[in-house]
Amino acid sequence: MTATELVTKAPSNGPAEASLPHSSKWSAAQIMLLIVLCTVLALDGLDVSMVGVALPSMGRELGLNTESLQWIVSGYVLGYGSLLLLGGRMADLLGRRKIFLIALTVFAAASLLGGLVNDPTLLIATRFIKGLAAAFTAPTGFSIITTNFAEGKARNRAISIYSTFGASGFSLGLVLGGLMTTLSWRWTFLIAVPIAVTAVLLGLKYIPKDKPSTEGGHDIGGAITLALGMLGLVYTLVSAPEAGWGSPQTIIGFAVSALVLAAFAVIENKVKHPLIRFGILRQGWVARANLSIIGLFGSYLSFQFILTMYLQNVLGWSPLGMALALLPTGLIVVASSPFASRLIDRIGAPRLIIAGMIALTLGYVLFLRVGASPNYAADILPSVILLGIGFALGFPSINVQATAGIHDAEQGLAAGLIQTSSQVGAALVLAVTTALVTGSHSATTASDPSAMLDTFRPGLILSAAVALAGLLIAAAPKRRAKVLAVA
Repeated sequence: MTATELVTKAPSNGPAEASLPHSSKWSAAQIMLLIVLCTVLALDGLDVSMVGVALPSMGRELGLNTESLQWIVSGYVLGYGSLLLLGGRMADLLGRRKIFLIALTVFAAASLLGGLVNDPTLLIATRFIKGLAAAFTAPTGFSIITTNFAEGKARNRAISIYSTFGASGFSLGLVLGGLMTTLSWRWTFLIAVPIAVTAVLLGLKYIPKDKPSTEGGHDIGGAITLALGMLGLVYTLVSAPEAGWGSPQTIIGFAVSALVLAAFAVIENKVKHPLIRFGILRQGWVARANLSIIGLFGSYLSFQFILTMYLQNVLGWSPLGMALALLPTGLIVVASSPFASRLIDRIGAPRLIIAGMIALTLGYVLFLRVGASPNYAADILPSVILLGIGFALGFPSINVQATAGIHDAEQGLAAGLIQTSSQVGAALVLAVTTALVTGSHSATTASDPSAMLDTFRPGLILSAAVALAGLLIAAAPKRRAKVLAVA
């Protein structure tokens, strides 16, 4: 059996999947369902990138310093990354439709409040709440797809479109954020409200009712220790650049988080119905897919962070100009959506992941040659195009790999794992990147563009190294596929 066959011909996920139509042709209800889920995931991506563009305007109007502005972004990551695993599992246990609609309603309410408040602390709190809500909608939406589209061509196509919408939302959110910020930074919050409300109303009609899983009880101890451990880990990661990686706060934060997560592991190995069955990491491609997504998403977010500072601080570009410079990446991802599933079916997800990681790595390496006065078409655009190609090929393929062959009762868990890996992994890589850039910046002067550019190079090298590591990991599944096929 080939690697492609292993993805598209995985064993049935049981009675629930057996009732799904195995035709690759979708019904009108399935199309509307996918539209609702894709809209919500794109909204998550839009929210992150739009707010990032609007940070300077928020700082001027509310009198926020750099540290406070950082927490407007980090607050979302903190809520999102800490509860993704719990969100996916709770959707399996309590019902996907119920969890999805409740979380989306909370997201809409927090967006409205965030666009109206003037208190910085309350603003950061709304970002945290939105992150918590997204931690439930993202993995739940993924598992709704995997349980309503038969595994194979139909599911691969749905997942690739769904994943592409998330990536497209993040990429195009930069441009939309630039446009909204010209009106007011508040619109980067408020624009999400009517979209989320519309999605709730459509979701009530088109998201099929489902019954909570009967395969397992409620692991309260595991849920509490997981949430606290992940919350502590993500908080330590995002605060480490400011506090210092060797500071007592950071060391204690990592130590406490490790102890709590160790307690979680002990609980999971003892309870009858664990929140996370660790054996899932040995199924199919789950472990390698989770490592690959860290290489892809971690390197991409860190590069985008550096490119944003480079274009604005070194070249003096406006937020909208910066967003337009990155627009080709988003356009490539959007344009690839109708063809991603066909490529996965024809070429195979493992090969596409490798091709995507090669494109990403090459894009980062090419960018290392830019100077303080680059030509956009010759020096920046090639990297931007390669990043778009890499993301378009790699992101949906990794998501397909992460859930192939997983039982319906654990689809939410598998979806939560892959998204947790992408977010927490990206937070770790970005935190290290920030530390490298900040450390280099302290030794140079802001008046020298060439010297400022040199401060960014350690971060650029790190992005290339992380992508290369992801490439090496992605190259292994093809060999493992043969072993699994023999087995």
